[in-house]
Amino acid sequence: MEILDRVGGGDSFASGLIYGLLTEQGLQRAVELGAAHGALAMTTPGDTSMVTYAEVNRLASGGSARVDR
Repeated sequence: MEILDRVGGGDSFASGLIYGLLTEQGLQRAVELGAAHGALAMTTPGDTSMVTYAEVNRLASGGSARVDR
């Protein structure tokens, strides 16, 4: 995975974690969503995540970090 910009990675982790908790997916899954969103957010420039839920879900489920845009 190529890191373009580390800004926003922590915020993206937090938002993925919170999403998982609010949608009652369980703590383990919430952490996986947070980690996936945080990692994918660093593949886009700036502090705004440009990834979709489908991309986050695919990575959190053990899929490739390759993003097709």
